[in-house]
Amino acid sequence: MDKEKRKLIIAEIESWRRSKLLPEQYCDFLINLYLEDPQERTKTTLFGVSAAAIQNSSMKIWLLLFGGLGLISYFVLHFNSFPLPMQIAISSLFILTCYMLGGVQRNKSPLVSYMCNGIASISLLSIGLVLLRAHDAGEGTIVAFVGACSIVWMLIGILMRLPIFHFCGWVVLCLIYGWFLKQNISSFDWIALQMSWVPVSIVLAWLGWLIQYRSKASGTVLLVVGFCLWFVPEGFGFGLTDLNRESLQLLLFGKLIVAGAVLFASRKKWTEWVA
Repeated sequence: MDKEKRKLIIAEIESWRRSKLLPEQYCDFLINLYLEDPQERTKTTLFGVSAAAIQNSSMKIWLLLFGGLGLISYFVLHFNSFPLPMQIAISSLFILTCYMLGGVQRNKSPLVSYMCNGIASISLLSIGLVLLRAHDAGEGTIVAFVGACSIVWMLIGILMRLPIFHFCGWVVLCLIYGWFLKQNISSFDWIALQMSWVPVSIVLAWLGWLIQYRSKASGTVLLVVGFCLWFVPEGFGFGLTDLNRESLQLLLFGKLIVAGAVLFASRKKWTEWVA
């Protein structure tokens, strides 16, 4: 085998290592097979960059890297002194860039993709809240913005096949729903508490069950969210109402039995999905 083919194969194996397609020891074994001299193998750093690449890098790359860091630091330190349209533009550019990098790295390096999407999602929420607070936005506006952020996270999770973001979006939406209930219902009784959450739980679980055959990840997320919401009325009752604690405990015990029975009856289906 000629030298160029060896280089191509070794580069492909290194990409398998970075994307965790194969365990480290398998990658080491394959690389040693294709290297003429095993001692030529370059060691990778934490971020998958070889020592040789760092040693042979040009001054231009270093200037761009540290110049970019300096520019970001300048904008961060002087962010509050910029006019509102410029603040929004800078924030939007940063967040979109992170999301784009996360999408590009989705298959090449899943860890980098998760980091970029996580930074973008946290920045979207935190920067937006800072801007809204600084300009005296009302409570309703802030809640609406947080809801919009959760929808963005859900879309990112679905489009990029990152279930954790899809799940986090649903969690935030459920928290907003709980806040809405607390603000608009002065006192809860047993029926109101259960009817506020149980139908939502059943609908989400049912939708998750239906779409499992088309989108396993999204269906699983909906099933998990629906399962969690099944127990929310008792947690809501313990923390935010004056309902009898012993009765809440008995109701929680009964729901656990029902949930266990449903899981047992459907075990042949959901074990296939999570396997």
